Amino acid sequence: MRPMDQVDVAIVGAGVVGLAIARELALAGHDTWILEASPAFGTGASSRNSEVIHAGIYYPRESLKARLCVAGREKLYAYCESHDVPHRRCGKLIVATSEAQLESLGKVKAAAHANGVKVETLSAVQACALEPALRCVGALLSPATGIIDSHSLMLTLLGEAERHGAMLVCDSRVTAARREANGVVLTVNDASSELRARMVINCAGLFAPEVARSIEGFPGQRVPRAYFAKGTYFTLGGRSPFSRLVYPVPEHGGLGVHLTLDLAGRARFGPDVQWVETCDYTVDPTRAERFYGAVREYWPQLPDDALEPAYAGIRPKISGPGEPNADFRIDGPETHGVASVVNLFGIESPGLTASLAIADRVAEIVRAGLL
Repeated sequence: MRPMDQVDVAIVGAGVVGLAIARELALAGHDTWILEASPAFGTGASSRNSEVIHAGIYYPRESLKARLCVAGREKLYAYCESHDVPHRRCGKLIVATSEAQLESLGKVKAAAHANGVKVETLSAVQACALEPALRCVGALLSPATGIIDSHSLMLTLLGEAERHGAMLVCDSRVTAARREANGVVLTVNDASSELRARMVINCAGLFAPEVARSIEGFPGQRVPRAYFAKGTYFTLGGRSPFSRLVYPVPEHGGLGVHLTLDLAGRARFGPDVQWVETCDYTVDPTRAERFYGAVREYWPQLPDDALEPAYAGIRPKISGPGEPNADFRIDGPETHGVASVVNLFGIESPGLTASLAIADRVAEIVRAGLL
């Protein structure tokens, strides 16, 4: 970066959402830079998740999560088809493993229908006919759920953005910002360089609240507290007997220890929920002990010593332990009163699924701001 470059839009964070926004803005002809603190794009939550294309089942009606997940799901499937991004619409079973959980399963179905998502109620016999290794007392089938190669998606989004003039600048941590009459000046890497942008899109994920607080004069009451919910994953050593994803009924902070598949058919389990204070991706192998018990609720024949440590991710939450799950926040000038700044807070799951729909929404705000 030169001492003072100038662009239309600076995007802070090169995860899947930042890259989707960059693509959308570059296609619209805006001079766009993406500033990424890490040495490469997509190294945070975007690459440390279950790689699931969610149907939009769990989220409160009319919430941003519900609306953007449902809209984003169809946009994402269409994008994958048109751009040859590896994916598969494999379907998902949400299972009740006790009579007491059937009521929770009914609530999940009601939430799905409220969001316009089709799910089918299955008896235990019907569910086990689809997945013979399964044990349950009832289930919901979500045919719209799928899986995706998230790295291929991000690489495709970045390639398309760059072909239309966008620039990715890695190893570039935004450490301060000051507002000017016609935009914002970002300080990068502790004053080693600066970038002037007419609009700043804060997509920094886990660190989005920190970036917002670094903007001189930004109202602190408009910045939520960040909570880190760590989730660990384990892979199955050996062939999976399942062809669909299997989820238990949801638990607070997440969707329970579920079984997902990659595009090669390998099974992985997770994530669990561990509230942490710092960004630590270390995998603790002893957490597998809890996984065995959770997984055997719906797959009793899981062999001993079959789980192998895989990876960990951290959800960028803005609600803490014991609090209701917060909705996505896409805060433009009409929300916080600061011209030229858009903050994205709490973009956890289903952020990957919703990424293209989020990009559409942010692009509308940018268009209004650049008029």
